[in-house]
Amino acid sequence: MAKSKKKAETVFLVCEETGDYNYVLRRKPGGEKLKLKKYSPRLRKHTVHVEKKK
Repeated sequence: MAKSKKKAETVFLVCEETGDYNYVLRRKPGGEKLKLKKYSPRLRKHTVHVEKKK
């Protein structure tokens, strides 16, 4: 019988400045939290977004 694969988890990227949930990603569990510069529609500029689980 084959080994079961780990399922991808759904994570949200939350803007640090406004607290808005702007992006949804599916990624493998484990590893460190993502911290990316992404576009924030409310502020109309690029801001730092951090990973948050549901």
